[in-house]
Amino acid sequence: MSSRFVYAVASFVFGGFGAIGLAPHGIWSATIASLAIAFFVFSRAETVKDAAFYGWLYGIGYFIVALFWIVEPFFVEPEVYGWMAPFALPLMAGGLALFWSAAFGLAFVSSYRSGYRSGASLVVTWGLAEFVRAYVFTGFPWAAPAQIWVGSGPDLLLSVIGPHGLGMMTLLAGYSAYALVSSLEPWFLRVSTPLLAVLIIGLGFIFEYNLPDVTFSEFTVRIVQPNAPQDEKWDPEKAPIFFARQLRATRAGPERPDLVVWPETSLLRVLKRADEALGQIVGAAQGSQVLLGVNRRDRDAYYNSLIVVDPSGQIVATYDKHHLVPFGEYLPFSRWLRSSGIRALAEWSDGGYAPGLHPHLISLGEIGKALPLICYEAIFPQHARVRGERPDMLVQITNDAWFGTYSGPYQHLAQARMRAIEQGLPMIRSANTGVSAMIDPYGRIVGNIEMGQDGFIDSALPVPLKPTIYSYTGDWPVLLLLLAISIGTVMLKQRNRLL
Repeated sequence: MSSRFVYAVASFVFGGFGAIGLAPHGIWSATIASLAIAFFVFSRAETVKDAAFYGWLYGIGYFIVALFWIVEPFFVEPEVYGWMAPFALPLMAGGLALFWSAAFGLAFVSSYRSGYRSGASLVVTWGLAEFVRAYVFTGFPWAAPAQIWVGSGPDLLLSVIGPHGLGMMTLLAGYSAYALVSSLEPWFLRVSTPLLAVLIIGLGFIFEYNLPDVTFSEFTVRIVQPNAPQDEKWDPEKAPIFFARQLRATRAGPERPDLVVWPETSLLRVLKRADEALGQIVGAAQGSQVLLGVNRRDRDAYYNSLIVVDPSGQIVATYDKHHLVPFGEYLPFSRWLRSSGIRALAEWSDGGYAPGLHPHLISLGEIGKALPLICYEAIFPQHARVRGERPDMLVQITNDAWFGTYSGPYQHLAQARMRAIEQGLPMIRSANTGVSAMIDPYGRIVGNIEMGQDGFIDSALPVPLKPTIYSYTGDWPVLLLLLAISIGTVMLKQRNRLL
C-alpha cells in the first residue's frame, strides 16, 4: 500500500471527522485535531498535484458531513426532485472542496524552503480560499471553520476580528497542534504559533466568564412558530391548520406584546390576495404590530418579502429578500436548464423569485429600527450591516423546514448567533419549524422554541451593545493582512532565488 494512498484516505476520513465540530455536535476539539492531520498530510505532499489532491479529498470529506442536510429539499417533492438527491451532495461537496484544493496547491508552490512544505503557508492560503468561497458565485460561507466556536467563549472574538479572523485563528490552532510534534517546522514557528493560538482563543474563554449581564428594554416581543413540515406547508387542506396555529399564538395570553413576529412565507396567498388573512391577523394581534413573511407580486415579478402591519391593518414597512438561494429561489442559466425540465425548488413562477434592491432598515415604531434578514441572508456577515444609521436589532424570519431536522437548522441558528455577536445587536428569529429564538448581543439564546414544536415565546428585547470593532471594519483588516503576508512571501521567494 503506497503512502500516497494512505494520505489520500486519511485526508477524506479526517475531513469528515473535522465537521463534527459544527452544530449540532459542536465538538470543536475534533475540528482542531482534524486540521492538525490536514497539515501533517500537506507536509508529506511530494508534488503540487499531490497537495491539491489531498486538499480536495479533505474538503470532500468535510463538506459531505457538514452539508448532509442539503439532500432534504429534494425529498419534499420526491416524485419531481428525488432523482437529484444522490448527485446534489457529492457535487456540492466536490465543488466547495475545490477552494480548499486550490489553497493546498498554492501553499505548496508558495513554500520557499527546500526539502519540506511549511504548514504556515497553508494557514494563509486556506484563509484566502475561505474569503473567496464566501463571496464568489454569490458566496456560500456555510460550514466555515469559525462556526465551530458558536456557544463557547472564542465566539465572542467575532465582535473584534469577525468570522474570517476567527477562522484564521482556528486554522492557526490546527497548525499549532501539528507544529508542536513536527520536526519539519522551524523552531520559532513551533514555539510562537501555539502561544499565539492559545493566547487569542484563550482570551475568548476568559471573556466568556467575565461577561456582564445583558440589559433588557421595556419592549416585549412574541415569536411565533407554527411547525409546518415543508411537504405540508402549501397543502390547501393543511395550510389553514398552520395559519390557525399562528393566529392562536398571536391571540394568546392576557398581556399584549409590543411586536409579534411570524416566520418566512407565513401566508398561503400572495400579498395582493391576502386582505382577509391580514384582517384576521390584525384582529388576533389586539393592538400589537405584526411582522411576517409573505410572497409579494409586483407586476410580473414575485418577491420573498417581509412586511410590518400596524394595529390599524396598514402595511407600514416592506422588505424584499435581495440575496436569493441559487437553484432554490431562482435558477441560474435558467433558459438552458428549463429546457432540460429542471426548475428551482421554491420558485413561485417560471422565472423564480426576483431579488429586492438592497438591504435597508425598517421602522418598528417606538421599539426601534430593525435590519431584516430573510432565511439564507443571515449566513452572510456583510448583510448584517448597512451604511448609515445603526439598527437597534436584527430580525430573521426563516423557513428551516427545507433543511430537515438533524443538522441544517442548528447550523443555520449558529450562524444567526454569529451575526448578533459581530454587530453587538440582539436578534429576533422566527422559524417555521424551529429553532425560533431571542438572541442577545453576545450570541446567547435568551428564549427559544425547540425544533418540531408549535407555539410561541414572549421575551423582553435585549438592549444593543455599543458598536463593535467589527461593525466598523468588516472583513477588510483580515483580508489586507492575508494579502500582505502573501505578497511578502512571494517577494521573499524571489529574493532567495536571486541570492
